[in-house]
This record gives sequence, C-alpha cells and structure tokens, in this order.
Amino acid sequence: MLRMNRRQLFVGAGSAVAVSALVPSLVAAPSENSFQFLFITDCHIEPEFNAAGGTDSAFKKARTIKADFTIQGGDHVFDAGAVSKERASSLFDLYAKTEQDLGMKVYHTIGNHDCLGIIGTAVSPDDPQYGKKMYEERFGKTYYSFDHKHCHFVVLDSINPLPGHSFEGRMDGRQLAWLVNDLAKVPAGAPIIVVTHIPLVTAVAAYIAPNSPMHKYIPLLSVANSAEVIDVFKGHNVIAVLQGHSHINEIVLWRGVPYITSGAVCGNWWHGPYLDYPEGFTVVSVTGGKVTTRYETYGFKSVDPLPDYGYKAS
Repeated sequence: MLRMNRRQLFVGAGSAVAVSALVPSLVAAPSENSFQFLFITDCHIEPEFNAAGGTDSAFKKARTIKADFTIQGGDHVFDAGAVSKERASSLFDLYAKTEQDLGMKVYHTIGNHDCLGIIGTAVSPDDPQYGKKMYEERFGKTYYSFDHKHCHFVVLDSINPLPGHSFEGRMDGRQLAWLVNDLAKVPAGAPIIVVTHIPLVTAVAAYIAPNSPMHKYIPLLSVANSAEVIDVFKGHNVIAVLQGHSHINEIVLWRGVPYITSGAVCGNWWHGPYLDYPEGFTVVSVTGGKVTTRYETYGFKSVDPLPDYGYKAS
C-alpha cells in the first residue's frame, strides 16, 4: 500500500467555493472522492496463439470488477507497425469487437505497436494512414486529458517514430507545451494521474539478464527525455503515473510519486508468464487523494508456451 502526505486540497471554504464554480468535476465531498478504475495494457491482440480468446477472457474477468471506467495503456494490437495496411486494419477491428466485452467507458493510450508501418516496409510513409493516423481514426487524439470526480487524468503520447523503421520513447516540444498548459488549468492541490505507454521511470534494466534476447531492447523501454516530462510535474499534485510497454509489474517511487508499471494482458506475448508475472491487468483504487493497486490474473493457458524471455536466451 502506498502512503503519501499531500497538501490540503483547498486552503479555505471561500477558496473551495470559488474553485467549485469554475471546475466542479474536481471538487467533491470526501464521501464522493473514492473510486476505482482498471488499467489494462499490452493486449497485443492477433488471431494467432489464441490471443483473441485470451483478451476476451481478460475483458470478461475485468467486467466482474466494480470500476467506473478502464484506461487501455497501449499496444492494443500486434503488430500494426510491421504488417500490411489490410492486416493492421483487421487487427484493430478484432480489438474493437473484443473490447465490447468490457461493457464500460474506455480511455485509450497509443502504443508503439499501434502505429502503422513504423517498424517495417509493408506500408509507405506516404500512405495517408501511416504512423499514428490509423490509430487516430479509431480512437481519437494521441494525447489528451479528462476529469473524473476529484481527479484530473492526463494521457500522454510517448511514441516517437524515427527514420529507418524504428521508434523511440519521447515526448516532443509541442506535447510538452500542451502538458504545461493543461496542468496550469488544474486547481492547486487537485490530484492528478498521468498515463503513458512507455515508462517515464522504471527499474526494468535490473530485471533483464544480459544473455536475454530482450536485453538489446533496454534503451527502448523508457522515455528518452523523461527528465523533461517529470520536471513539468513539479508544483502539481501528481499522485500516480501509470505505465505499460515492458510487460513487467513494478512500482518505483521517485520524488514521492509512484510510477506504476502494469503487467501485460498478453504476458510473454501470449507464450506464458513474463518475469514470473502471469497475464493480467491492474485495478486502481483512489481514496482520499491516494492510490493503491492490485494485479488481477485471469487464468490464461498458452497454446505455445516458451521460456520467460526475461531470464533465458531463446
């Protein structure tokens, strides 16, 4: 359980009334401040390896948990970045059909595998749906914010496609300027939860053995300019940062803020557990301006189990 001291939300009754008139969604009586939501990330849905059945099972399990909404943490599909436009479109169709089993509001986060053509040659950069366009047509803006009860949520776009069929974790100047402006509008002391697919803070490099085939990907497992992003949080009551991408389950406390990375719905890319964590998702509870989490599994059994890539070379 995470315990953090936070500043009082409002200094006095007069201030509370004034702010309430401006931003009623961020001001609530104490009894209304508690709520729960789901953080479901890295589904990597595809027709193979019973991935669609696994995702469906995860969503049906999630539906049994009392939650106000779900945040999908990215990598909805596998793999729009390296397949034809037609295949990518069919993957997004499969995901959309499966997501209906959640039966609740879903907020979406873009992942690297959700970007059309960026790590292969199957789609030309001149295609109008190349990169993030297909994702935007399906899910909307790649970074945005919303309010729920007393909390302000910020969903970031951590994917920066690079020439030469690659990408990095990075948030460009335009997005950082937007973030500064967005947080400036939040009432002083109001709790903020940030969401990013690629982690801002992680200890993943400590978990992957040097002889693992995953070791070479360590530079891609965090945001390259995370220090710039974290600096923007200063002076704001960020109570949690939710992260995906690395398929591990960890909480790293940095400057009093818990950076919570969730295990993946797909586990070891549908080949079993990853770093001892089975396939699953995270339940997030917000009470009194503090966050606690628990990891929920759903009993998936791989049709093609492989060694845990976190420890063993293939």
